[in-house]
Amino acid sequence: MAAAILNGERVVVVLFIGLVLFSLPLSLLLHGVALSLLALSALFIEIRAEDDASSSSSLSLFKTRPGASSGIFLGAVTLPVVMLSKLIQLSRALSLRQVPLEELEYLTMQYWATSASSLSVLVFVCMVIWCSPDRTRPPYSRSVMDAKLSLSGIVLFAVVCCVSIAATSHNGFHAVLKLLWVLLHGLAAVKLIQHVLSTFPSCASIGEALLVTAGIVLYFGDMLAWTIAKVTGYLNSFEMVSAQYGVKRGEISIIIQGLLLGLLLFPMVFKFVLRIWEFSSSSANSESRTYEIGKSLIFFASLGFILIVVVPSWMQFAQDFSVHPLVISFVFSEPLKRLSLCMYWVCVIYVSVLRFYNISKNSKIERILLRKYYHLMAVSMFLPALIFQPKFLDLAFGAALAVFLVVEIIRVWRIWPLGQLVHQFMNAFTDHRDSDLLIASMVGHKYGVLRWSKTGKKTIEGTAAGITSMLAACSILLPLLASTGYIFTQHWLSLLLAVTVCGLLEAYTAQLDNAFIPLVFYSLLCL
Repeated sequence: MAAAILNGERVVVVLFIGLVLFSLPLSLLLHGVALSLLALSALFIEIRAEDDASSSSSLSLFKTRPGASSGIFLGAVTLPVVMLSKLIQLSRALSLRQVPLEELEYLTMQYWATSASSLSVLVFVCMVIWCSPDRTRPPYSRSVMDAKLSLSGIVLFAVVCCVSIAATSHNGFHAVLKLLWVLLHGLAAVKLIQHVLSTFPSCASIGEALLVTAGIVLYFGDMLAWTIAKVTGYLNSFEMVSAQYGVKRGEISIIIQGLLLGLLLFPMVFKFVLRIWEFSSSSANSESRTYEIGKSLIFFASLGFILIVVVPSWMQFAQDFSVHPLVISFVFSEPLKRLSLCMYWVCVIYVSVLRFYNISKNSKIERILLRKYYHLMAVSMFLPALIFQPKFLDLAFGAALAVFLVVEIIRVWRIWPLGQLVHQFMNAFTDHRDSDLLIASMVGHKYGVLRWSKTGKKTIEGTAAGITSMLAACSILLPLLASTGYIFTQHWLSLLLAVTVCGLLEAYTAQLDNAFIPLVFYSLLCL
């Protein structure tokens, strides 16, 4: 019974949470208690959702990704653990007077907002399970026990959250405003996850959708709070938000935030303008070439308006930039280093994409191995920037993500003339994991014999090879980064734990590991 409840993925997640809780200082005790309650609630809800056939039928209403587990436990705790790990790191820095108190208070609000988003989605999933009209009840004692455990964890979490926020507030009104702000994050997360799962059916598990939802809500909330802080700073009123979000931010972080949020808002703007055009145009036949061209013109005009007018306007309002808030301005701020780096990236991308695309079309090489070559390309691209231009690399990552979002929007909506071409290009690199089946890769794929489980396809040899290669790479990279001043200490024990936990998580999880593993790795390194 215990083996069935604590499967491999759940054991690794418990280990991950335990390592973070073990590092907690006494000042963050309430935060650790809250995380424990959130984790217990998520675990019991996932067990009920996956072990009960009627619950699985209820969750099928969400149209989640076939072949994957629900991922509720992992999805609910990942971002809160990231925030708590960062809080541990900042609390140590605060004791050494390396960071201001305001930065710790700001991240504390982020932690509670993220936790509230996860908790609200858990409540929503629990309600779907227990209120399903075709639900066949499990044995009475088991049903009551699960309900009591889940409900107790949720209620106790809410109590701990209220106590912690009240203890750090200046007065009662201040505490109520902060609790309301946290609650709004939870309500927004519930609304957004329903929209994500209905708009993109069979594309994500509940855990994956929860991770994306909590991240987007946190990002939007942070942008809204920062904007309110700027407004209230000018009007000298409503000090709650400005006090918590008054931490000084860098220009690069504002640019990345503005770009990504502008692109997330862009689909709504585009659809609104497109509907107006369709309503006003009598010749808007969706099958005609004229319609496709008109739709394309509206798409690129709206995109240009968002990226050239709206986003830079917000950036300029939110931050007093020394140069114009466009990525190209920062490229030419250090032209010799940054322009050379950009030219190097363009050459590597052009040669690699052209070469690998031709191989994928004309060769019988398996696509999962071909995709691993892209990992090598990424290392060759990012390593020089990480050593010589780490701050510019942050901006480059944000710009690259923005480009990927634009390309994916073009592909999904088949925007003429690029949509179909991009779709065909992307199809050349899809593999079994994009059609419901999971497989190990490289060493595990070629030489793996010992399986981690009877039903899974991940091998012990593949996991060992992955852990070994990560440790070897880090043993080279850490001294280089320390010599440049990008990092100041080398904690090999934390590195070993982080690499091992991430390797085990990759071996056991049925979720998209590229979404979760970087966050888990970062959280453990923060310790």
